[in-house]
Order: sequence, then structure tokens, then C-alpha cells
Amino acid sequence: MTRTLLLASGGLDSTTVAYRLVSEGKTVVPVFFDYGQHCVETEWNRLNEVMPQGVMPPERNKISDLFRGSTSRLIDEPNLWSDEVQDDDLYVPYRTMLFFSAAAARAQTLGIREVYTGFINSNHAKEIDCTADFLNKLDGLTEAVGPVRFFSPYRFASKADVARDAKKLGVPIGRTFSCQASSKLPCGACPNCVERLAALRQTGLL
Repeated sequence: MTRTLLLASGGLDSTTVAYRLVSEGKTVVPVFFDYGQHCVETEWNRLNEVMPQGVMPPERNKISDLFRGSTSRLIDEPNLWSDEVQDDDLYVPYRTMLFFSAAAARAQTLGIREVYTGFINSNHAKEIDCTADFLNKLDGLTEAVGPVRFFSPYRFASKADVARDAKKLGVPIGRTFSCQASSKLPCGACPNCVERLAALRQTGLL
């Protein structure tokens, strides 16, 4: 069986990729990054809850010191009763590039050559580092420096496409978590929540 490393967060996208890989008979090693996000414990707990049977135990890697002092509201949690939060406030600089390089390093250390991510072709204003074009360029970079290859099955897909696959694969959609503004309960208003709710409506899940 092919061993694969999965960048996993407990969110809908990466969880759906996990179920998809298991259905294809692959051995999945979920890797979680603690980058100082305010919702880190919620994400970690949900990740351990929603992974399908058959995956390896998730491993947690801490890289939070790199974003020490960040004013991003993904790091410094806002008070949603009093603070006004804009999309721009949720940006974490170079996060995706960091994830790719750290995942490549971890994969090669473990002797794994395939890394999967749940990134979709995001239309969020501040997520230019999650677009298909950006991910393609990162693929080209990794091909030039080592044996690890990246696969993002939903890089050209919408959140609704992911939700449809999640439903077919039996993903526990309601237990996944990807809110950017609140560490406990989904706020329903951040870009991730808005996109998720719209996708669930489009697929008849709401």
C-alpha cells in the first residue's frame, strides 16, 4: 500500500481528502501544524475525531514561534461582541508556502514521497496563496529540489464540489471545523464559514 502524508486540519476539505485516500486503498499519515492559531486545540480535537478508520494516528508539529507577535486575527482571537474584523485581518503571511516546505521536509524524513492537501481554488480576497496558480508554482519548485510530490485533488474545485464528495464518502461533515474568527463555535460570518454554508446549501445539506 502506498504511504501518503496528508496536511490535515480537521476542516471539511482535508478530511474529505482523507476519506478519499482511504477509499483508494492508501495508507494515510495525517500531519497537523500548530502555527499559533487561536483555534488550535479545537482543530486538533476535531481532527482526531473526524479522521476515517484506517489512517495512522495524527501527528502534531509546532511551528507557532514563527508567527509570534502576529496581529492576524487567526492568531490573535478577536472579541466578536466588540471587535470589527475584516477579511484582510485574517491573513497569515506565507502560511501555505511554509506548510508546503514543512510537509516536504517531514515527508522525506519519514520516507514518504506523496503529500496530499485539501486546498481548493479559493476566491477569498486574502488567500492568494491558496489559488490553483499559486499551488502549481509550488509544485514546480518542489520538483526541482527533491523527491516529494504534492497532490491537491480539489485545487480546481469549489467548496460545493468538496461537500458533494464528502456526502458520498460518508464524511462527518457537521463535526469538521474551519472557522477563522472563533476558536470554540463557528462564527458564521468569516470567509471560511460563509463559503462553507453556501456550499452546504448548494448541495442540499442545509
